[in-house]
Amino acid sequence: MNRLVFFVLLIRSIPLSGQQNIEVSGFFDWEKQKITVTTSLDLNEAHIRLPTGRVQAERMLESESVYFIRPFLLAMPVDSAHTVQDKVNLGELSLQQIDAIARSAQRSPSVLSSDLKTMQNQYIIDISIISAALIRHKDVSDIFRVLIPNPAPAYSGIIIIADKPLPIHGRMTRALAVPALFPKIWDTDMNLIYERNNIDPTVVLVSPIVHYVPTESIFRNTPSGMDAALLKKVGPNPLRILARGVFGIKTTDILIDPEDARLIISTEENRQLLREGKVTIVLNSDVLSSNFQRN
Repeated sequence: MNRLVFFVLLIRSIPLSGQQNIEVSGFFDWEKQKITVTTSLDLNEAHIRLPTGRVQAERMLESESVYFIRPFLLAMPVDSAHTVQDKVNLGELSLQQIDAIARSAQRSPSVLSSDLKTMQNQYIIDISIISAALIRHKDVSDIFRVLIPNPAPAYSGIIIIADKPLPIHGRMTRALAVPALFPKIWDTDMNLIYERNNIDPTVVLVSPIVHYVPTESIFRNTPSGMDAALLKKVGPNPLRILARGVFGIKTTDILIDPEDARLIISTEENRQLLREGKVTIVLNSDVLSSNFQRN
């Protein structure tokens, strides 16, 4: 199943310098943690003739690339209540930083369509760059602890299974958990177990605070039952937890049983898993492939 969040955006909705012959599309891959933005120039509408106009077409696409990419960055969900745009409005991030991230995109060579009517550019951005820009702490916050710790094995990682509709805390309804840059994990007594300030800030430079995978990743025909990519993230002996609920304006936050929370917070070895971001959340594939609409 396709696990891409697919974005479609016409250039007419973006305030550019008058280009009406460029379309922009993109997708967000929550599993690979990549944003891909594709720009497509209609050569006929731009009055560009090949082969002499190829360089002109490339320059036309490249000159506006920051403005093509920016809306996708601004629309990304940060947590249960905010997008990147909200963080810009709150002064926690500047448009200059957003544009710098856009400029850092890895650009693929320009490609002509088989009928030679359009030219495409593709840009790929690793979301760790966006996560790192939003991290403000330098020291790791203390992780919630209990007065009487429970004996617990030393696990190699944490897997939270939240792929089914779950009760929404404080509401008489259920919903699927949805992805964000910085989800929180609570126990059902509403003790905060994990959030962005619990992770080593150097880790966020190269990895998200949680990894997202679809259900099939934990039902492979392998000795561990996991696919190779997940095994690499959580190790051979992960703690598997069934989520008990979701929380937030957008249901990005996960609730787990207090007993499961105690297995994590009762030992230094398991608390270290949180600091290192060795947390994976299993989400429903429908959520990982949901459509995006720009505001």
